[in-house]
Amino acid sequence: MVIKAHIRDVPDFPQSGILFRDITPLLKSPDAFADVIDRFAERYADQEIGAIVGIEARGFLFAAPLALRLGKPFVPGRKEGKLPFRTIKLNYSLEYGQSAVEVHTDAINKGQRVLILDDLLATGGTLAATAKLIEKTGGVVAGVAVVIELADLKGRDVLEGYDVLSLVTY
Repeated sequence: MVIKAHIRDVPDFPQSGILFRDITPLLKSPDAFADVIDRFAERYADQEIGAIVGIEARGFLFAAPLALRLGKPFVPGRKEGKLPFRTIKLNYSLEYGQSAVEVHTDAINKGQRVLILDDLLATGGTLAATAKLIEKTGGVVAGVAVVIELADLKGRDVLEGYDVLSLVTY
């Protein structure tokens, strides 16, 4: 199946000059959605993965079913203040400001190999921060996987040293 055919271009969203890559048509198609999960599962089924971290919010849509398929724990990587238990946090810079990503303190075991999953790789800031957060917990980043990569924004450069998989590149 051609995943790209299920990604809609939305010009000028969320602001003028931005071309937004909308995954909702992909989610609307059970076959296309299953194909994405199948492709991730094929890549990671034989690898030593101890947990899968999905990045809020669209990363959850792919990480949770993949974790279930592979029989691995799903760990939500959330924005600051969204998790109800004790957390470990990492602050990072965005193009226009600061943000933070958190996981529960008991979510990742020392030495555990963790796959990070999100819908989109743009500038790489959130994915890089999540990788550093996993390392801060004592975990090991086994890989970074995304459905869509916007190659012109060079996010892969920020993730140098990590194994990065993207299913669709623009």
